[in-house]
Amino acid sequence: MSNLPVSGARLWDSLMEMAKIDATPKGGNNRQTLTDGDGQARALLRRWAEAIGCSVAVDRVGNMVIRREGRDPSRAPVAMGSHLDTQPSGGRFDGVLGVLAGLEVLRALHESGTETEAPIVLVNWTNEEGARFSPPMMGSGVAMGLFEEAEILAKQDPAGAVFGEELRRIGWQGDADPAALQSLGAYFELHIEQGPTLEAENIPVGIVDRALAQLWLDITVTGEEAHGGSAMAPRRDAMMGAAQLVQAVEEIALAEGGRGTVGRLTVQPDSRNVVPSRVWFSVDFRHGEPAALARMDAALRQRAADIAARRRIGIDVAHFWDFPLTPFSEDLVAALQRAAEGRNLRSKRMPTGIGHDAVYLARRVPTAMIFVPCEGGVSHNEAENITPEWAEAGLVVLADAVLATANSIREG
Repeated sequence: MSNLPVSGARLWDSLMEMAKIDATPKGGNNRQTLTDGDGQARALLRRWAEAIGCSVAVDRVGNMVIRREGRDPSRAPVAMGSHLDTQPSGGRFDGVLGVLAGLEVLRALHESGTETEAPIVLVNWTNEEGARFSPPMMGSGVAMGLFEEAEILAKQDPAGAVFGEELRRIGWQGDADPAALQSLGAYFELHIEQGPTLEAENIPVGIVDRALAQLWLDITVTGEEAHGGSAMAPRRDAMMGAAQLVQAVEEIALAEGGRGTVGRLTVQPDSRNVVPSRVWFSVDFRHGEPAALARMDAALRQRAADIAARRRIGIDVAHFWDFPLTPFSEDLVAALQRAAEGRNLRSKRMPTGIGHDAVYLARRVPTAMIFVPCEGGVSHNEAENITPEWAEAGLVVLADAVLATANSIREG
């Protein structure tokens, strides 16, 4: 256990202050990436970081890199991080907890005059959520070499706004090379669980040792328009075919013990009394076993073919995005376990079924995550909530593991 004087109360105050930016009437936030509110949140974080003597750099895709030097600048930095952007009806803690807990660690280091061997870095990743610009986790994906920088900068939101242009408009496109972050020596991310397990089991700390494999698909169902008063039998109804395939997503996920979600759906021509000729929807499949995820994909494609033949419609199943089952660093997972034990906090090793920047970091950098409970498992929702005690539990485990790692990590 470290003696670093981190303050749970100050962390909570910072969370509440950040939550004022683009607050929603129901107590959440709508602070989507590269909006004016995102720019304001970044500016507040920069002011707080510079007030404790940290340097702040910004790379070409907008990742903010806050740095506190160590005794030996040749050592690979130990990093913390998460994101400040939210969903349109997001909560106050998703992502923000990880960023501001990292800031609290830096504040405590500054106030106590503590020196670490390795530098300490805090990263605010750009567009983790993927709500406005898809896919999600763009900043970390570019940094880890998983996305092409030029391709990401050219992405458009549904209104036609261009990612790179919006980054410049809000004043947060820097000139640092995102790939430089591949030289980090270790990465820790504190996050709310976004699920019910920890609260239900009365466990304050989850130690995340792997991320489930994910697969995103785009489904386009094509039929033929007809009058709403026309006979049923001859119809080639895209909506009815889509409805059967949407139901199949749930059935397949349950059969394989995985997770399946249809989160977006559009209809054309979108008229009350016209049989739809085109329906598009998204599919999100997740599983802890890659073979099972592949079976889910194959099963959905077979269902699509069967429905298309039976209903005389077209169904296209297109791959949109995926990432594999991703193990985290056993050394860093062990460091988190020791930190929890040192604080007499109950903990549980667990996977994440949710995409986080840490999942991309783990492709290039030793990585581990900490979860804390959230009430009812609710997230991506204005009602998302945690307690100050849960936040502080995650904070002290983060602080102890980061300090132990920064004082032991070898040169990168």
